[in-house]
Amino acid sequence: MQRSVVPFEGGVVAPVSGMKTLDTPEPSEPSSSAEVYDQYFAFVWRTARRLGVAHDALDDIVQETFLVVHRRLAEPRTGALRPWIYGIVLHTVRNHRRSVRRKQPHTLQAPGPDPDALPDGVDGPERSAQKAEAAQVLRIILEELDDEKREVFVLVELEQLSVPEVAEVLAVKLNTVYSRLRLARAQFEGAVSRHVARDPWVTK
Repeated sequence: MQRSVVPFEGGVVAPVSGMKTLDTPEPSEPSSSAEVYDQYFAFVWRTARRLGVAHDALDDIVQETFLVVHRRLAEPRTGALRPWIYGIVLHTVRNHRRSVRRKQPHTLQAPGPDPDALPDGVDGPERSAQKAEAAQVLRIILEELDDEKREVFVLVELEQLSVPEVAEVLAVKLNTVYSRLRLARAQFEGAVSRHVARDPWVTK
């Protein structure tokens, strides 16, 4: 099985298989909008950021996502809550991308501080700097992926959704997800190798 290398917020680049291998059970699903917000706020914020939303637009994207969640929470749905919420995040982010590209077709969004890189108050200055740099490397490499590959990579490798869940969220065939994931892993691993060659500490 092909393996890819991912820089995590802890400042480490580690190989992962790309398959869902969580050792802990999923938390019980919340039933109210307030509970959903409390449990999934970090997930929505992080996912929107990893899908390329600029830091200064994150608050609006998160708010819009949870407004939709609030309106639709009582509707019948199939499957787990987390993939369902991701589908809403994805739709919101796609609309945002189209709006940004329409208004600023030749302007890159300023990266701003990365939420994944914010210090947690526990690490020392050197470790915090390594975490910040690893998160920045991750953001830069994700920016190199096109939207289709990026969405699949973020869902499977970073958010640990299964391939069938991703296929359902994206409304595409399983083989399409596998194909995009294979290409994304290859591109991502090549980019990581280039960064590691310049900054060997990332693998320590």
